[in-house]
Amino acid sequence: MMKISNVEAFAVRIPREAGQELRERGSGASSTYFIPENRHAFKSDSHETLVVRITTEEGLVGYGEGQSPILPDTTRTIVEDLCRPVLIGADPFDVEFLWQQLFDGMRERGHPTGFYVDALAACDIALWDLKGKALDLPVHKLLGGRFRDRVEIYSGCAGRDPASAADRAERLVAAGYRGLKLSPSRDRAGTVAFARAVRERVGPDISVMVDVHTEFDVAEAIRLGRELEALDIYWLEAPTLPEDLAGHAEVTRALDMHVANGEWYRTRFEMKEAFDRRTCDVVMPDIGRTGLTEGKRIAVLAETYNIPVSPHIGGGGVLATAATIQLSAAIPNFLIMEHGHESFPSRCRYALEAPQPQGGAFPVTDDPGLGVWIDDEALEGFSSPA
Repeated sequence: MMKISNVEAFAVRIPREAGQELRERGSGASSTYFIPENRHAFKSDSHETLVVRITTEEGLVGYGEGQSPILPDTTRTIVEDLCRPVLIGADPFDVEFLWQQLFDGMRERGHPTGFYVDALAACDIALWDLKGKALDLPVHKLLGGRFRDRVEIYSGCAGRDPASAADRAERLVAAGYRGLKLSPSRDRAGTVAFARAVRERVGPDISVMVDVHTEFDVAEAIRLGRELEALDIYWLEAPTLPEDLAGHAEVTRALDMHVANGEWYRTRFEMKEAFDRRTCDVVMPDIGRTGLTEGKRIAVLAETYNIPVSPHIGGGGVLATAATIQLSAAIPNFLIMEHGHESFPSRCRYALEAPQPQGGAFPVTDDPGLGVWIDDEALEGFSSPA
């Protein structure tokens, strides 16, 4: 039996490059972490994430990522102090058993989500990568086989004003993207102005989505959605507070356009209640939060409700992106995947080989594991000391 001999966790911080400026700072302006003026959520000066490296006695290595855009040292500590003792000596092929053992380890303690499950996700993805490399098979084969040869992607389309967003949209369409997502403003009029400028610039054949990051109450979200419907916006994402399932369901019922949400959920248990109450038309699991084991279960559950899956990426880096490609290839109800066209290259700075989009899609390859090869020296160089 193959056995795990080492589990290492890295709190990665990659400085943002020119052209990746954040919106104006609001609260906490002098700190590494701050709340920007246009959002409620903390952001960081750097791209931050958690990477896990799992090694077997035979010398095989697998890598995983748990989304940690804030405080990756926290998820690193969880891996080192809780996950590593369970994984050392275990058979890395027992992926689902190990997920369950780790999940149950904090379930009764009231931690079935949050930082703990993000850390678990990194370990889970690393185990799938290791298993694929051991068998010389891509992870999508291990998940059941490919449904498609290309994973279609849309790009985020930022701008400081409607005109700059429209200019960026034009460049992204020229690069091959057929879908764009705006995250424009905290007020309804400003959001509509951004959407109108981009729609007028790219024309009717490009899918345009709008993410409002839970900033609106239910009534205002419905009013916004109706104005966006007139612009043929494909979906309204995260319209109101994550905890307000009744509110999301009300918005979904009121609008003809799609409502997309779910990036904050990490397990099928959370998703089931959201699906039962029809809180969305499109679900957006983040594989850097769910891991591949639970991500596949969520996709299967969504299929039973006839809900398409559009995986979220957000703060995920190269390994989370690669894992998302593998899952997206292996499920029947995949719709489209998020991608950061401008931020992704800098998030690959510790990868020797990484997936590259072609014409608005990621090709699905037969490279073993996740199809990513990591530069260990670079990884360690971007990691904060333990």
